Amino acid sequence: QVQLVESGGGLIQAGGSLRLSCAASGRSIIRINAMGWYRQAPGKQRELVALITSGGSTNYADSVKGRFTISRDNAKNTVFLQMNSLKPEDTAVYYCNARGSSYTNWGQGTQVTVSS
Repeated sequence: QVQLVESGGGLIQAGGSLRLSCAASGRSIIRINAMGWYRQAPGKQRELVALITSGGSTNYADSVKGRFTISRDNAKNTVFLQMNSLKPEDTAVYYCNARGSSYTNWGQGTQVTVSS
């Protein structure tokens, strides 16, 4: 099991930036197959935003390419999501996810609200 705690959400104006953090415990993030950020807006399904594999490969949703960057600090066992040029449609609860071969764990989520 991997415990995940997100932080860094908040209220921001369109065009602004936020950095989300996901602190992991219970397993080293470099030994987790993939760490990802997902988001869920009201009335919508949860969707993948960005993913980073244990090997360092990254993948992004088309809607955030060029604006969001996923990264990790192995020493701090933390994954980050740098979000730039935020838009009102980025408003959602953002969840951190850890996926292994036999498990998937979620954080509690952090709210991001982008005002126009």
